[in-house]
Amino acid sequence: MSFRPSDRVEEIEPFYVMELLARARELEREGRTIVHMEVGEPDFDTPESIVRAGVEALNKGHHHYTPALGLTELREKIADHYNSTYGKKVLAEQIVVTPGSSGALQLLIALLVNPGDEVLMADPGYPCNRHFVRIFEGVTVSVPVDATTRFQLTAELVGKYWSEKSRVVMISSPSNPTGSVIAANELKKIALLVEERGGVLIVDEIYQGLIYDGSRDTAIDLPGTVFVVNSFSKYYGMTGWRLGWLVSLNMEAVSGLDRLSQNLFLAPPTPSQYAALVAFEPETERVLQERCDRFRRRRDFLYAALLELGLKIDRVPDGAFYLYADCSDLSSDSSQFAADLLEQAGVAVTPGKDFTVRDPRRWIRFAYTTSLDQLQLGVERIRSFLSTQGGMGR
Repeated sequence: MSFRPSDRVEEIEPFYVMELLARARELEREGRTIVHMEVGEPDFDTPESIVRAGVEALNKGHHHYTPALGLTELREKIADHYNSTYGKKVLAEQIVVTPGSSGALQLLIALLVNPGDEVLMADPGYPCNRHFVRIFEGVTVSVPVDATTRFQLTAELVGKYWSEKSRVVMISSPSNPTGSVIAANELKKIALLVEERGGVLIVDEIYQGLIYDGSRDTAIDLPGTVFVVNSFSKYYGMTGWRLGWLVSLNMEAVSGLDRLSQNLFLAPPTPSQYAALVAFEPETERVLQERCDRFRRRRDFLYAALLELGLKIDRVPDGAFYLYADCSDLSSDSSQFAADLLEQAGVAVTPGKDFTVRDPRRWIRFAYTTSLDQLQLGVERIRSFLSTQGGMGR
């Protein structure tokens, strides 16, 4: 019998940045030095206080299953975080701890989407989100956004693309790949519209701690049925620990999420949960805020440098650690441009085909997840590369 994968596997595209990263690693093994601006993973190690807590948990034998919804102590810590940081009333029982934010999004799509139901999301956006929808036999509606909407959905766009099959609207703020933050008044308009249409709103806030301009707020008290997703990966620097959470103010939904989590994951990683208990402590927060300031300095440098090189960026991004640039004045194909930068200049960046189905050859993403010294080196290498290609702005 020959192997035949399911239709869903055939329809799920690869995460192209991982192919580019693999090639970068191969070049490094050959002795090349590569400036990495491709992968959305902070270059900082997990804060030492969190590492110590994880090691202590292992030494104490905390490596058995926890409840599927997560450690009660951690759920209480996360609820306290919303209460103390944002002044929002959240109960521990409304928190679901998950294997990363990806686990949270999969649980929510499984909870909310029947075969054929539509999920509206912005294009450009994080590619795995539409693939989560496909896994559970839903249909992604990619809503085109651009600089005029700050690369975010608007209530007008949601109303335009909503159909009788629409069930969920998903928003990421700050977003990947653009770093844009949705305006609070616009988000409330969307929530009201979705409530009126009988739908559900999911707000992905995994970069919430990395907002450099404007206030940090949360969507948990928006009207209607709203779920908020967050993660210990980005701001807290715990990418490999695979830990996230979601907030559901609807307790009936929590019951369904519990059953789904039991069957899909059994439980989030136990040592990671014990380690995360100190993530909100003052000692850890001081470290995280200092890192946030360093990300801001990197953003400001790279934004100005890329404009000077001839790339076009509509505005300084509000948060996350990405710059989403229009490279059409430098190349007619961002995938080829990224490949040439890697092979000839030793700079790894991510082409637009990972994030958009509309004119992907025009766009390229730069991640400032490496040191300022490395970013400066990368800019000099790009400048040298462009000079050999006939000059900037061609």
